[in-house]
Amino acid sequence: MGHAHVSSKLRPDGKVALDALHQSGALKLLFPTGRQTLEAVAVNTAGGITGGDRFSLSAKAGEGSQLTLTTQAAERAYRAQPGQTGQVTTHLSVAAGARLNWLPQETILFQRSDFTRSLHADLAEDARLLLVEPLVFGRAAMGEALTSVRFRDHIQIRRAGQLIYRDAIHLQGDLAAQLSRPGVAGVLSARCSAMATLLLAAPDAEATLGWLRTHLPDGGDALGGASLLAPDLLHMRLLAVDSFVLRQSLLPLLDRLTEGGLPRCWRL
Repeated sequence: MGHAHVSSKLRPDGKVALDALHQSGALKLLFPTGRQTLEAVAVNTAGGITGGDRFSLSAKAGEGSQLTLTTQAAERAYRAQPGQTGQVTTHLSVAAGARLNWLPQETILFQRSDFTRSLHADLAEDARLLLVEPLVFGRAAMGEALTSVRFRDHIQIRRAGQLIYRDAIHLQGDLAAQLSRPGVAGVLSARCSAMATLLLAAPDAEATLGWLRTHLPDGGDALGGASLLAPDLLHMRLLAVDSFVLRQSLLPLLDRLTEGGLPRCWRL
């Protein structure tokens, strides 16, 4: 179990500073030094998530400030006992003129895991949000194939109180068989073992679409696609044969979208 809250503020001297911090249980936040903006690294001291666990994180980028959140390492959803579900809830808030980067590292699903997560974001009219959610379906290098898993994922984003994005992924049972279907993820050179969702909600999101499409992989071990859902909302989905290929494709995109501000832990 664990809960954490963090918020940023813009000081009169123009620098971004920590505004509020609360943490309890197995969820801790670390703040690396030497970064241009405020960066928080979430650490699950329990070492993973299993059935019955409850974790929640809330973050707010105050007016005119910039806040980046990431995780120390990949999160792991372990085997759960029947009838027990692990849950992670995230609430993000981005005030006027502010920017928030939500950049967790991979979540790895293990055989017989039962895991639910949800993310809700509330944006001011001119706020910016960069969001990525990488997901790994078992460890391909270990020869794992997920044949009994329950996973649910929900994302909702509102701008000025209006719902602008809603996405849900529900997977249950034999994930290896489901992902191999052509209409799902059976379009790679080998079985799909990793995917990522990326969202950019920003007033100038439309200007990023052309560049992003030219840098997406187009087949073989990885495949990606990007669409503009609205002038200020860009969506991308990336599929890969394993987590290494996924990260190889994702890192240069995130590096460009964060203007070189990708957290150091992503490069370890």
